[in-house]
Amino acid sequence: MTEQQAPYTKEFPLREAHHLVRDLMTPNPWIYWIDFTVHITLGWAAFFTALLSPLFSLWQIGGFIVAVLALYRSAVFVHELAHLKKGTFQNFRLVWNALSGIPFMIPSFMYDGVHNDHHKPDVYGTRADGEYLPFAVRKPAEMITFVLLSFLIPPLLVFRFLILTPLSYLIPPLRKIVWERASSLTIDPTYRRAENAVRNDLNWRQQQLAAFLFATTVTILVITDVIPYSLLILWYLVAVTVFTLNSLRTLAAHAYRNPGDRKMTLADQYLDSINIPGNFFTTPLWAPVGLRYHATHHLFMSMPYHNLGTAQRRLVSGLTDNTQYLKTVRNGLWDALQQIWRESSAANK
Repeated sequence: MTEQQAPYTKEFPLREAHHLVRDLMTPNPWIYWIDFTVHITLGWAAFFTALLSPLFSLWQIGGFIVAVLALYRSAVFVHELAHLKKGTFQNFRLVWNALSGIPFMIPSFMYDGVHNDHHKPDVYGTRADGEYLPFAVRKPAEMITFVLLSFLIPPLLVFRFLILTPLSYLIPPLRKIVWERASSLTIDPTYRRAENAVRNDLNWRQQQLAAFLFATTVTILVITDVIPYSLLILWYLVAVTVFTLNSLRTLAAHAYRNPGDRKMTLADQYLDSINIPGNFFTTPLWAPVGLRYHATHHLFMSMPYHNLGTAQRRLVSGLTDNTQYLKTVRNGLWDALQQIWRESSAANK
C-alpha cells in the first residue's frame, strides 16, 4: 500500500499545536479594512485605467494585470466573511458586497453556510462536501476540465442573477431549484444547498436583489450606449482570469485523495490539505488573504488570515515533533500541481 493510499495517521499533536497558537485567534478589524480598502481601490482604478487606455498599450496591459491581482485579493475576502464570528464585521460585510461581491456576481451569501460545512469532520471530503472532489484518484483530464470551466463561470453568474432571480419569483417551484443548485460557490456541480445553509447572511434576499439590479442596470446602460461594450469585455476577461487563478489555487489547496466514502477527523483534514509558504512577494499574489497556509487554516479555521503566517512559523519551530505538520508543505504552486497530477496519473494507469 502506497503512502497516498494508506490511512491517515491519528498521531497528530493537536493539543500542543493549539497551545502554541491560542493567542492568535482574534481578528484585527483595522487590518481587514485597510487591506480590503487599499486593494479594492487599486483594483477598480487599474480596471478603468485598462478600459480607457489605448488597445494593447503598456498602460492597458499593466492596468489589466494590476486589476486582476488586486480584485482577486479583494474577492477572496469572501472566505474570511464565511469564518468570522457570527454577527460580527457587519459593516465590512456590507461594504465588501457593495464593492466586490455584487459587481462580480458573488454576493457573500453564496459562500455563507456552504463553506462552513466544508470544515466539518463528518462532511469534509465526503460526497456531501461541495468543495471537494477526489481529483487525485480520478483521471487527470478532470482537472483540466475544472480549470477550463472558469471561462463559463462569469456568464453563468450573470444568468443566475439577471434571469433566474426574477424567474424564481414569477415561477415559485423554480425558487427551490435556484437555491439548491445555483446559489453556492462550490466546485462540485452535483452539490445541493440545504434549505437552512445560512449562517450570517440572513439578508441574502436583499443581496440577491442588489445583484439583479446591478446586472440589469449595467445591461441597460450598455444597450443604450451610455457605457461601451468594451467595459463588459474587460469585466469578462478580468473575471475569467481571476476564476482561473482561483481554480489553480483550489487544485493546490488539498491532496484530494479521499474518494468520498469515509469521514475524516480534524487531523485527517489537515493532512489532506496543503501549505505553500512560498515566496513572501509572489505567493500571496495567487494565494491571497492567507490561503497559502490552507492546511493550517483547516487546523484552526477560526484563525484570522493575518495570523496564519505567524502560526505557521510557530508550529514549524515550536512543535516537539513537527514531522506530521511538515507533511502538508509544498514548495510552490507548480510543485503542488505536479504532485496531484502524478497521483492522478498513477491511480489511472
